[in-house]
Amino acid sequence: MPQQTMTAAELSDAAAEAIRQLNHLTREAGKGLEYPGDAYSTVANLKTLVQRLPQTFEQITAFLADLHNGGHLRSDRGPNADDDMAAVKAALDWAADDARNLAESLDSAHSALSPISYAA
Repeated sequence: MPQQTMTAAELSDAAAEAIRQLNHLTREAGKGLEYPGDAYSTVANLKTLVQRLPQTFEQITAFLADLHNGGHLRSDRGPNADDDMAAVKAALDWAADDARNLAESLDSAHSALSPISYAA
C-alpha cells in the first residue's frame, strides 16, 4: 500500500479545488459535459462523494472527542472546551444528516437521468 503523503487538511483542500474546477467545466455546454451520459456519471460520482461525508464528519468528531476527553483541548471562551465541543458535535451531526439527505436527492437525480439519451 502506498504511503499517504497528504494530510486530512490537504486532501479536503484538494477536494474543494476539484469541485471548483468542476464548477468551471460545467458552466458551458460542451466543455465538461457533452452528452447526457456525462451528466449521469457526474451526478453518480457526486452522490458517492456526498455519501462518504458522514463518515468523515463522524471521525472528525471522534478525534476531537478523544482529545477533549484526554484533557488536551481548551477554549478561548473559558477554562474548558465543553460547550464548544458540544457545538462542534451538534454541527457535524447536522452536516452528516444534510449529507445523507443530499445523497438521497442525488440518487433520485441519477435515477431520473438514466433513461435520458442524446438525440442527434
